[in-house]
Amino acid sequence: VSHEMKTPLAVISNYTTLLQTSNLEHEERDKYLSIIQTQISKLSSMMTNILKLNKLEQRTYDLELKEISISEFVCQCILSFEHIWQEKNITIETDLQEPLLFVTDQQLLELVLNNLLSNAFKFTDHGGLVSVTCYRQDHELVIQVRDTGCGISDQTGRHIFERFYQGDTSHKTQGNGLGLALVRQIIDVLTGEISVSSQLGKG
Repeated sequence: VSHEMKTPLAVISNYTTLLQTSNLEHEERDKYLSIIQTQISKLSSMMTNILKLNKLEQRTYDLELKEISISEFVCQCILSFEHIWQEKNITIETDLQEPLLFVTDQQLLELVLNNLLSNAFKFTDHGGLVSVTCYRQDHELVIQVRDTGCGISDQTGRHIFERFYQGDTSHKTQGNGLGLALVRQIIDVLTGEISVSSQLGKG
């Protein structure tokens, strides 16, 4: 944790020092302030995820179980990323079994799906495809998120659920390597399973 905090704190410190220079152009000052704000948001997000992870690991999180409509739930999650998939012209495909009601903790499941969708949209190039499939298998709910992004190697696939692990360093500024670790912990609390299947260059 201390290692991951050092970089954004160093960036904030450096740009704060630069802002103390009186001869900065207005445009340059705005740019520095934007960078500082981004790093503060990154730190805030990391600390929030660490607290959530801690609660889940210590089993101090009280599950709020209720029956929800999965198709409606999935559509709401996808729509929350509308600005991203419209900007990148990403095609959305859904195959949602109807009617599909399931008893779960909606807030925790939302964290899981939003994280998976966020990664799918992040790593899918302009004009790509992201699809979500949901169905009931016996007494279990199955949710699959697919994308046509850059994909990952088998080596990366073995580590992506570890804390602070980031297989694609080109997107390092967009995350802190805690999202999938949180997802894995949530899935454990919900007594479920999660797995990844991928090929480099194929999503």
